[in-house]
Amino acid sequence: MKSDYVWMDGELVPYEEAQIHVNTPSLHYGYGAFEGIRAYDTPQGGAVFRLREHLERFVDSAQVLGVQEFPYSVEDLRKASHETISANGFKGCYIRPLLYFDGSFTLNLDANTPHVSISTWEWGAYLGDEGLENGVHMTVSSFTRHHINVSMTKAKITGNYANSVLAKTLAVRSGYDEAIMLDPTGYVAECSGENLFLVRDGVIYTPPRATILEGITRDSVLTLANDLGYPVVEEPISRDQLYIADEVFVCGTAAEVTPVSTIDHRQIGAGRRGPVAEALQTAFFQTVKGGGERSEEWLEYVEG
Repeated sequence: MKSDYVWMDGELVPYEEAQIHVNTPSLHYGYGAFEGIRAYDTPQGGAVFRLREHLERFVDSAQVLGVQEFPYSVEDLRKASHETISANGFKGCYIRPLLYFDGSFTLNLDANTPHVSISTWEWGAYLGDEGLENGVHMTVSSFTRHHINVSMTKAKITGNYANSVLAKTLAVRSGYDEAIMLDPTGYVAECSGENLFLVRDGVIYTPPRATILEGITRDSVLTLANDLGYPVVEEPISRDQLYIADEVFVCGTAAEVTPVSTIDHRQIGAGRRGPVAEALQTAFFQTVKGGGERSEEWLEYVEG
């Protein structure tokens, strides 16, 4: 996760000096927001995937959290992202904007001052290179996803992710790669950090948007599925529908497009990447590497 520089409130700071105080209220109370973005090494140079959409969601997360005077525009953050990637000499990397607060030690958001940092680092396949082809082993978690009136499901608020940490850690300790989480009514929501799809009889199904984080990679996969002619249905999905699916796969900035081979020790389909997941995975990686029909629309080449 190391780099040479971190952007902090308009200034490139050496990595070792990019620090905040231990009594920063965001650390204690979990009020902050972040975004996850990837840049890819393409024949035309480093290119960030859907940068503007990610930064718009970052600003939206601040709005949902209740920040009344967010200090930067999307364009400010776009330029800062380019500056940070370029300063670190990266072609392909992960980009992490972070909103945090300092000031008084209080639960009142308005009593503190917002700050933004942007970090970059080189990062491979989140669920492993082997998983991209052979699939990963998942479990349905005993931890439920947030109720829409308990927290804000449309924002990447830092404190929300304690829920994901509990589910992911238990899954890994139990021998699985990832956790699938149900919503408060018992239907499938998403994974600890990915959106989920299943395939049955050539139709792609995915949970509706109401109780999930509306992933930008999810939106990209839906668009690519439409481009490839696959019908897509957004509707509630039950746990047992996962077990009898022809394919299950997940997506996210970190996970990209990753198939699921087994869930709760039940083999899904052929027990490895299926044809629909493979087609979407191929289209996705062609796109982010600069050779897809959507590349011009979705890639922003690194300046500087």
